[in-house]
Amino acid sequence: MLQHRLERSRAIVAAVAYNRTMTAKFGTTFAGSLRAHLAAFDRLTELQPKLAAATTAIAASLRGGGKLLLCGNAKRPPIAAIALTTDTSALTCIGNDYGFEHVFARQVRALGRRGDCVLGISTSGNSPNVLAALDAAAELGLTRIGFLGRDGGKMIAKCDIALVVPADDTARIQEAHIFLAHTLCADIEIALGLVTAPKA
Repeated sequence: MLQHRLERSRAIVAAVAYNRTMTAKFGTTFAGSLRAHLAAFDRLTELQPKLAAATTAIAASLRGGGKLLLCGNAKRPPIAAIALTTDTSALTCIGNDYGFEHVFARQVRALGRRGDCVLGISTSGNSPNVLAALDAAAELGLTRIGFLGRDGGKMIAKCDIALVVPADDTARIQEAHIFLAHTLCADIEIALGLVTAPKA
């Protein structure tokens, strides 16, 4: 019994020592990530007017019977929103027969109608398949909205409304995109009268 307690005590001491070592080792990564996260989010207030413009455009499209087409990595039921990333048949067929850079553009041409909105997501702003989708959207007269990062890349010139997270770290940009997407969804629900605006 005493031997068991001694072994258990040694294991606890070893675990504590290991935990301290790991905390010191990875604490720098955590602190650096947190600083970058806060710096990226601190700049998001600059995007408020563009987020309002995106809300207005999407809500108007949905009110008029249009839809929102999303290309990048997103989904949003129950409004008429179609994530162009989820149809595996379309993705594999188009990717195989035309090339992966066409997987979104072909779907935009098939599903998009004047009055619809397309929302392209790219941390670099240079994703070839999203750029092609925006070109297809322009041909059809769709409103083009971009969730971008860094300097906006090539996509910034192809968007009617570009929300650029001015950060360099991909993870921080994606975290900011998630925040913006949730805010946009909430604002669209309010604009469509699906929910009431929260009290200030």
